Amino acid sequence: MSLSPAERYARSRQQRRQPRLADFAASMRFDLDPFQAAACAALDEGRSVLVAAPTGAGKTVVAEFAVHLAMQERGEKVFYTTPIKALSNQKYQEFCDTWGADQVGLLTGDTNVNSGARIVVMTTEVLRNMLYADSPLLDRLAYVVMDEVHYLADRFRGAVWEEVIIHLPEEVRLVSLSATVSNAEEFGDWLQAVRGDTEVIVSEDRPVPLEQHVLVRSKLVELFDSSGQAATHRVNPELKQLARAGGRSLGQRSARGRRGGDRGRFHQAQQGGRLDRPEVVALLQGKNLLPAIVFIFSRAGCDQAVRQVLRSGIRLTAGHERAEIRAIVEERARMLRDEDLAVLGYWDWLEGLERGVAAHHAGMLPAFKEIVEELFQKKLLKVVFATETLALGVNMPARSVVLEKLDKFNGEARVPITPGEYTQLTGRAGRRGIDIEGHSVIQWVDGLDPESVAALASRRSYPLNSSFRPTYNMAVNLIDQFGRERTRQILELSFAQFQADRAVVDLARTLRKQEESMSGYDEAMRCHLGDFAEYAGIRREIGRLERQSSKGNPTHAERERLQRELADARKRLRAHPCHGCAERESHARWAERWWRLKQEHDDLSRQIRSRTGQVAKRFDRVSEVLTALGYLEVDGDGRLVSTSAGRVLKRIYGERDLLVAECLRLGLWDGLDVAGIAAMAASLVYEPRRDDRGVEYRLPRRGFREAFDKTLDVWSALDDLERDHRLPSSEQPSPALASAMHGWARGGALAGVLEDTELAAGDFVRLTKQVIDLLDQISIVAEAELAATARSAIDAVRRGVVAYGTVA
Repeated sequence: MSLSPAERYARSRQQRRQPRLADFAASMRFDLDPFQAAACAALDEGRSVLVAAPTGAGKTVVAEFAVHLAMQERGEKVFYTTPIKALSNQKYQEFCDTWGADQVGLLTGDTNVNSGARIVVMTTEVLRNMLYADSPLLDRLAYVVMDEVHYLADRFRGAVWEEVIIHLPEEVRLVSLSATVSNAEEFGDWLQAVRGDTEVIVSEDRPVPLEQHVLVRSKLVELFDSSGQAATHRVNPELKQLARAGGRSLGQRSARGRRGGDRGRFHQAQQGGRLDRPEVVALLQGKNLLPAIVFIFSRAGCDQAVRQVLRSGIRLTAGHERAEIRAIVEERARMLRDEDLAVLGYWDWLEGLERGVAAHHAGMLPAFKEIVEELFQKKLLKVVFATETLALGVNMPARSVVLEKLDKFNGEARVPITPGEYTQLTGRAGRRGIDIEGHSVIQWVDGLDPESVAALASRRSYPLNSSFRPTYNMAVNLIDQFGRERTRQILELSFAQFQADRAVVDLARTLRKQEESMSGYDEAMRCHLGDFAEYAGIRREIGRLERQSSKGNPTHAERERLQRELADARKRLRAHPCHGCAERESHARWAERWWRLKQEHDDLSRQIRSRTGQVAKRFDRVSEVLTALGYLEVDGDGRLVSTSAGRVLKRIYGERDLLVAECLRLGLWDGLDVAGIAAMAASLVYEPRRDDRGVEYRLPRRGFREAFDKTLDVWSALDDLERDHRLPSSEQPSPALASAMHGWARGGALAGVLEDTELAAGDFVRLTKQVIDLLDQISIVAEAELAATARSAIDAVRRGVVAYGTVA
């Protein structure tokens, strides 16, 4: 691409001003987009950045520049955090390819690879735990990348993102990467308030334009009118006409049909007008719209779709592609036993892969999902039927994306997908550097309203709302590290409080700066002869009494009293050790500054207390529960501090942190064997389904039943205590999978475990890794015998398909 003289001059100026950015840009296969260049320039100038841009726009280029900057400086580190392990694995492999495996580490809770490396990829929870533990791995940390930072809106895990943002050392620069959210500026303002100098860069331009269609019968109809100004997002008139005709063109209605004599056949034709899945695949292939991702909001629907396509005889791959697919899959799966492969449906799965078709959902074995992702990235797979979990972060761009429906089941009812979800899903369409445009295809269903679809497709994405709430573990960690009052100030820095009352965050930040200044003043007025703050207090008292004496016309009695008090104060001043200090007046100037700042600080504190909302109130209630149970106590100086039990709770993370800590403290699990403690962990991490409630389960023997009953008693007591303190209660532990985990820990076969639980292989592996994570926490904080049992349980359950995987 030839540049104009002005462009060449501008580029040469930038190269001189920002040589590191110029070197990085020159190493890229494509020119940086304006938003990428702006974000990288801000990083190069030492600022933090928030980048909000559509899926597939290339936000990770900014993260790669942060890595580039860290690697230019001797010993600097960069942490790359992600919300899911699959994304962590993917970034780990990418960084290994670029920088070499010796420079890259991976930490995902149950995986620890080269943790001391200069580039470490990790889940966000791991970094939160490192910050609370003041890990030495934080030394020389220069940058933290928070990928998919909009995940902080997640109801269950979102608070972790805020904890990390608040607690990161101020000198660490933050690179926050977000999908396009409607309140990016508000979120950026919060980052500016808690992290300091932060550049907010919002881009709504897709690097590959998106063409949006509705598939009506066998015809692709454009969603927006392209006859004039397409950018106005005016609905295609043809689509409106089709909607009025029930999905059929008006010409298809016969005269008899209009008179009513053809109603039966009209209804029959309308029901059969929607293409089945093999026909959709064939249509996409005929229009050169493969590879495609077809989103079906059901695991069973994804698996069924693959079977339907295979039964139709469709083959989308050439001979050399099939050979490459088989070689990759056999290499990846060589560690699995034949009996496990049969249970996992390996041979049918492999046949689908060889024909270019696969499913992708959370019920699959994680390693199988990774293989699907790898084959799709290598352009060997042509069609993937996926649930919406694929839309989160994993790098799988396609030429086209198909949405079978615009609503999904959320566990309780069918609800429409949100503009944010639509943006995430269709963001997969269009491969940068390969496609000149991407295509989204919405399949017609009865009752589809084109205007609603257009509004969904044209609106800026969802608002980012905080899900932050103080937990028991968080409260103990913060109080132990900062004390009660400082913890309240920290909670006032949360995005939740910022959204509730933006002014409180600004006040709390000012308060923190004032405390830092006061600490410096305190040091400057320190006197080797005695307490200069006390001496300065006497001087202020004398000044106050002198001002009172000079005001108005005091009575004789008042004048006498003031004179006595003045004489006493002057006597105490002369007798004070600091009165003889050679640097007395210099100390006094610093003491006066400290006092004025202290008055401002107290005023601000009063303002904050009057504005403090639900976050601090919840923290107070959590603290009261912990105090009532003996995890916190008031020491001799009147400060709230953690007890020995509290220090155990500090190391337990998860939804049931307090329940686990209570059971450990009471010794309820001390008699459990290896399989028993694994079964207990499964009962605590498993989230019961609605149809699990009220069901009687076969429980393991050897002491498990008694220990579980006692655990339920503790849960019930905690539930009552939480209700008394107006805190939301937790779900009752469920032993639904205890027997299966007990059997697995004793060496049971995968087939039997999956049959007993009715779980998909991916669900079982995910649950088991959560069990391993909890057992690992128990092994660290429990008494020696139970800790040893927990470590043995980890070895017992980490085998077979649980241990198998590319990285984690």
